[in-house]
Amino acid sequence: MLRHHHRREFLKRTVASGALATFVLSGTKASGRVLGANDRVRIAIAGLHGRGQTHMTGFGGMKDVEIAYLVDPDSRLFASRSDNVRRLAGNTPVCVQDIRRALDDKRLDAVSIVTPNHWHAVMGIWACQAGKDVYVEKPCSHSLLEGRKLVEAARKYDRIVQHGTQRRCDPRWIQLIDDIHRGKFGKLLVSYGYASRSRLSIGVKEPQAPPPELDFDLWLGSAPVQPFRTNLVHYNWHWSWDFGDGEIGNLGSHQLDVCRWAMPAGATPKSVFSLGGRFGYKDQGQTPNTHLTMIDFGDVKLILEIRGLVGNDQSKITNEFYTDQGVVRDGKFFAKGGSDGEPIANFPPPGAPEQGPRHMRNFVDCVRSRKREDLRAEISEGHRSAVLVHLGNISYRLGEDVAFDKQTKAFDGDRTFHESFEDMKRHLADAGRLELAHSTYRLGRTLEFDAQAERFVGAPAADQLLRRPYRSPFVVPEQV
Repeated sequence: MLRHHHRREFLKRTVASGALATFVLSGTKASGRVLGANDRVRIAIAGLHGRGQTHMTGFGGMKDVEIAYLVDPDSRLFASRSDNVRRLAGNTPVCVQDIRRALDDKRLDAVSIVTPNHWHAVMGIWACQAGKDVYVEKPCSHSLLEGRKLVEAARKYDRIVQHGTQRRCDPRWIQLIDDIHRGKFGKLLVSYGYASRSRLSIGVKEPQAPPPELDFDLWLGSAPVQPFRTNLVHYNWHWSWDFGDGEIGNLGSHQLDVCRWAMPAGATPKSVFSLGGRFGYKDQGQTPNTHLTMIDFGDVKLILEIRGLVGNDQSKITNEFYTDQGVVRDGKFFAKGGSDGEPIANFPPPGAPEQGPRHMRNFVDCVRSRKREDLRAEISEGHRSAVLVHLGNISYRLGEDVAFDKQTKAFDGDRTFHESFEDMKRHLADAGRLELAHSTYRLGRTLEFDAQAERFVGAPAADQLLRRPYRSPFVVPEQV
C-alpha cells in the first residue's frame, strides 16, 4: 500500500533524480481481487464534472457494479454527485480529492478516468501499478510517449484497460466498418472525419485565488504551476496546451478513431501535415478552433476537418469514405457517375448518440472474464488512435504563420485536401468575417513518421514534442 512514508520517500527520490524518476506503487497485479460470480465490481470514478456524470449513469445502472469512490480535486461537487449515485445505485460512495487514497484500497477493482487529458496516462499507470483495471476516456494520453507507457503498464501488470472511443461498441459502426473492409464500396482511398461544433470565446480572465474547496495544485498535477482562472476550470482546459489537446483531441479523437478503424489491417501513418488557426476572436485559448489535418497511410489518406465558428445547428460530427468506386456519405453510397445515392441500411447518423453504457458494459464483462481480447477498444488500439491526435498537433505547433494569399506547395497534388482548404477559406470569410487578404493562418510542417519506432524521421524538434515535462510527483516514468 502507498503509506505516507512511501510518499515522502518517493518525493525525495523524484526531486533527487529529476522529472522522469520511476514511480511504482507497491501494489502489483497480485493485489487485484479475484472476483466471484456474485461479487460486484467496485469502481472509482475520477473526474466528476460533465462527462463524469455520464460515467456515473452508465456504471450506476449496472447491478453487478458498485461505484465505491468519487474522486475530484474540487470537493464542491461531492454532495450533488453522491446524491446522484445514491439515487442510481442505492449506496453512498466515499469522496476523495486524491486518487491515491482510492488506490490504497485493496478491495477496489477498477478506476474510470474522466479527468483533464494531462491526467489520463499518469492516473492510468498508477492504477495499473496498484493492480486496478482501467477505463480511460479519450485521448488516453497527453503525449505520444506516455500513451506507449500506459500500454506497457497494462501488459506488465496484466490489467484490463479500455479506451473511451465508444463507437467501437455501436453495432451500426461495426457493420459499416466491416462492409468497408470487405470492399463492398470499393477500395478505400480517403478516410475523412468531421469534428465541427460551435466553440465560443473563453474570454480573458485575470488570475485569482482558487476556491477553498478546490485543491488546485492537485488539479494541476503534472502541468507547470500557474495561476487559477475561472475560464480554465472546469471545461475550458481543453483549449490550453498544458492540459488539453484542442478539438482534435476532444471530438476529433472519436472521428480519428473511426477513420483509422476503416483502414486496411496493419495500415500505419507515414507522414502528417496540418494547418489552421484560432480565428474570430481574441481570448486565452491556445489551440486552433479551425483545423485541417492530413495523415498519409500510403495507400489511404486520412483527413480530419474541424470548424469551431459554426452555429449550434451547423455542427458536423461524422465520417465519409472515398473509394475508387464512389463515396460513402450521409447514409448513402454515391457511385461514380451516378447522381442518386443508394441508401445504406442502419447507417450511423451524424452525431449519433455514443454507445457509452454498452462500452462500459463491455469493460465490466472483461474485468470479470479477464479476456483482454474481448475489449472493443483495448488500450493498444486507443493508443494508436491517440497517436494521430499528437501527430496533427505537432505538425501544427511547429508551423509558421503565413498569409492566406501566399501560394503554397505543401499539399499540391492532393485534390481532396486542396478542396477542403479552399472551402475552409470560404467558411472563414463568411462565418468568421475574416478578411483573408489581410490575415494569416498557421501552416504546419510536413513530417515523416516511423510508426514502428514511434519517432519522426529527421525532425529532432518534432521528436522533442513526443514527450512532455512533468512536475513531480505526477510523473510518467521511463520504466513502468
